[in-house]
This record gives sequence, C-alpha cells and structure tokens, in this order.
Amino acid sequence: MRPTSDPDTPPRIGVMICGHGSRSQAAVDEFARLAEKLPARLPPEWPVEYGYLEFANPVIRAGLDKLRAAGCERIVAVPGMLFAAMHTKNDIPTVLATYAAEHGIEVTYGRELGLAPGMLAAAGARIREAVESANARLGAVPLEETCLVVIGRGASDPDANGNVAKLARMLAEGMGFGWLEVGYSGVTFPLVEPTLEHAARLGYRRIVVFPYFLFTGILIDRIHGFTDRVAARHPEIEFVKAGYLNDHPGVLETFAERVTEQLGEAVPPTCGTCKYRSRILGFEAEVGAVQESHHHHVEGQGAQVPGSNVADCDLCEDFCTGACRLEMDHHHHHHHGHDHHHAHGHHHHHHHPEYPHAHHPHGPLSARRK
Repeated sequence: MRPTSDPDTPPRIGVMICGHGSRSQAAVDEFARLAEKLPARLPPEWPVEYGYLEFANPVIRAGLDKLRAAGCERIVAVPGMLFAAMHTKNDIPTVLATYAAEHGIEVTYGRELGLAPGMLAAAGARIREAVESANARLGAVPLEETCLVVIGRGASDPDANGNVAKLARMLAEGMGFGWLEVGYSGVTFPLVEPTLEHAARLGYRRIVVFPYFLFTGILIDRIHGFTDRVAARHPEIEFVKAGYLNDHPGVLETFAERVTEQLGEAVPPTCGTCKYRSRILGFEAEVGAVQESHHHHVEGQGAQVPGSNVADCDLCEDFCTGACRLEMDHHHHHHHGHDHHHAHGHHHHHHHPEYPHAHHPHGPLSARRK
C-alpha cells in the first residue's frame, strides 16, 4: 500500500471483473479474452483484474489481492453477468463485502450488464449475421415469415427471467420478426425443446434460434442439440442457429459503462433503454425526439371522435377491434407528404415517426376487416 499522507492525491482506483466461471475451458478462455480487451476502454491508470466465482482460476479474491498489491485504495467491481439473479445479487456481493471488511479497503459493486443499448446491439448483430448467412446459403426468407426464438439462461428469479423476455421483445420489435418465442436453458419454463416444438407448430418457414449467452459451454451445446433434434422432426422448416454474444464491441462498451458509471452520474435505472435517450435497435432515429402530448387531439371532442361512441360505429362486427384508428392512419401510410392529422381535421404540424413495423401482419393490420 502506498502512504496516504498526501490528502490531495485521489485514491488509486482498481477494476475487478467478476465472472461466474465454467467447467468449460473454452468458456473460461473467452471470458479472459473479453477481460483483456477491457482496459483499452478505461482510463489507462486503472489496473484491471478478473476472477471467477467458481469452477475456474483465478478466483475473485486473487484478483483483489493483485489490485491491492498494485496500490489500489478503491476497487470498482462489476459482475460479468447478463442478468441479476442469485450469483449477482447474493454470491458475488458476499465475496466482495467480506474482502473489503478484512482488508479495510473500499470496494463498490456495479450493475449487471442488463438491458443496455450495447447489449441489444450485440444481440441484434448476432441474429443479423445468422439471417444473412442463411439467406446466402438457403435463399432469402422475409423476416416477417421468420420466427425468432430467444433462449435465456433461466433462473429461479422471475425478475431475471422477465428481463430475458423484455430483451427478447425489444429484439423482435427492433428487427421486425414475424413471431417471437422465449425459452430458457434450465431451471424455469419453457425449456428449449418445448419452446422449439411450439414454435414449429406456428407455420413459419424459418426459425432462428438465438442463445442470449455471453460464452460457449455446456448450455450452448444443449441448445444446439435440442435444435437439431426438433429440426429432424420438422424437415419442412429451416432451423437457423445464431451465435452467442462473446466479445462483441457492444458487450465491451456496456462492461466499460458498468465500471465508469460507479464514479459518475448514473443513468436513471429505468431510462437506459428508453428510445428517446439511447440508440435502440430499430428506433435509432427517435433519440432526442421532442416528447409532447398527443392527447390534445381528442380533448373536448367527445362523441364526435371516430370510434369514441362504439354504439354508432359500423366498422366492427361484434367488438371494438380498433379498426377505426387504422382507417385514419391508412391515409398517412399511403399519401406520404401530408401530415397525417389532416385525415381527421387537424392542421398543426408535429409529426410522429412512423412505427417501424406498422405493416407487420400480426400488428394492428390484423384488426382490419379482410
């Protein structure tokens, strides 16, 4: 430890990347490669170490020892995990807190990678690579005739499982797939095989199976094995395997952010994936868009607004499907150049960006009378 007599020198900061560890040597090697690429994205004077919770060396303590030996007085630790479940919430903080107390050193702990724009971008890139390679090998299939299946790890923590589903939804919506199914490799439901069997019944020409995992290992092998098994039962469907995330630049960017945000202004936790704040896959043009109320269109108009008085509406047979809104929007989609509010008598000039999948066959168009 260097002397701390000079109050003007800020404490030396060290960075600790906490991995889960794996019985698979290939996965441990991939984690190490990712950790070794990280220092380039951080201030050069911060030493960076990594360690694993279980199954592999170095363990987390060993990395912390090295940082202390390098004179670090404050350690900024981050979990190398996609979502926060048991390991992130309980195991790693226990190791860090015990170490901090033992050595009288400050250790702070950052967020999991989570639903960051960089993670979405990395996942989108892996899916796009798989689709493009399948198009080249097998002929093009439109995304709207393709079912995306996202497989997450699966945990006994519904919050973590729910975040896999949220991420999957943002991918499918950002890219415009025909249908989305979400499954898990273990612990929870539905597991890989039932998920793929259900997807196979839906009538899509192609099913893209994307494992939302950082590294290779037994679970990736399992996902591929079940994909092959279900594909053999459904020769009429193309099954396409997408790669896992690995060290995509979006992953590295998010890791770096999880370190540096501990020392600066934190993004409000629910706003990191807001399309007005961050470049979100499929909605990139809306960053910084003016956020205003659109409800003034119907203020004080009461029963004159189309669809506001269901009893007088003849667009629908037996329940309100929302078809009236489609008739109003129809004008906009087919006569670009008008502000679409002219269709219902408004002449002010704010413009909504068109929803990227306005014409998706399972979206609002499915309410239109055929």
